[in-house]
Amino acid sequence: MFKKSDKKSQKSGKKFGITLISEDSSFRGDIHFQGCLEVQGSLKGQVVSEEPTGQVRVLSGGSVSGQISVPNVVINGAVKGDIFATKSIKLEPNALVEGNIYYNDIEIEKGATVSGSLVREVPQSNISSISKSDKMVGDGLSKPLNKKS
Repeated sequence: MFKKSDKKSQKSGKKFGITLISEDSSFRGDIHFQGCLEVQGSLKGQVVSEEPTGQVRVLSGGSVSGQISVPNVVINGAVKGDIFATKSIKLEPNALVEGNIYYNDIEIEKGATVSGSLVREVPQSNISSISKSDKMVGDGLSKPLNKKS
């Protein structure tokens, strides 16, 4: 009758559930979501989540035809299109990807197949810390010294 409250969701004020495209179901169109999206059926269109903890899981037997732009991605089905995983991507044994994968952290299990390029993208927070620590010395217009013999 009484549910125990989730302290974590109370602090953030947000609680996201799982959106499911079940087996034998199909969805056509772009989908923007928060939380987790699980695809067991067929999805044709862009998949987008800007939520930092957003995750899409394309399960065995599931398929996505379109671009995926989600921080965390797990593939064990088929994807035809580019994947932009700003945090991490995991390709499980039944994964079949036809497209480029842009990632920060990647895990590929034996049996996964990728027809496309793997491109490591450094997150903006890492880029700004690198540029602050590698300050240029001088005016940046220095020329190499010629050695006199």
